[in-house]
Amino acid sequence: QLQLVESGGGLVQAGGSLRLSCAASGRTFSSYAMGWFRQAPGKEREFVAIISWSGGSPDYADSVKGRFTVNRDNAKNTLYLQMNSLKPEDTAVYYCAADLNISRLRLQLRVDYWGQGTQVTVSS
Repeated sequence: QLQLVESGGGLVQAGGSLRLSCAASGRTFSSYAMGWFRQAPGKEREFVAIISWSGGSPDYADSVKGRFTVNRDNAKNTLYLQMNSLKPEDTAVYYCAADLNISRLRLQLRVDYWGQGTQVTVSS
């Protein structure tokens, strides 16, 4: 089992910044590709950002490119999402997820592990 716990969410004004963290415990964190996903009220969960086990090959949804940055610290078993220039449409519950297969993770296909989520609210 790999346990994932997100933190860092909160309420921020449009244009502001937040940094989300996802702390992992259990299995070998560095073996897993990691991703961030979000779900707004009444909408399906969507892909936000993804990163390979080594920290390479970051990929982003078009809606967050240039504003969000994903990175990881395998020594600290932690995944991060730096969110800048936040917009009201970024309001959602943000989830981190882990899978041994980065392609499967990107498509949210039978993902191995999910965190419980952290709420991000951006006011206008």
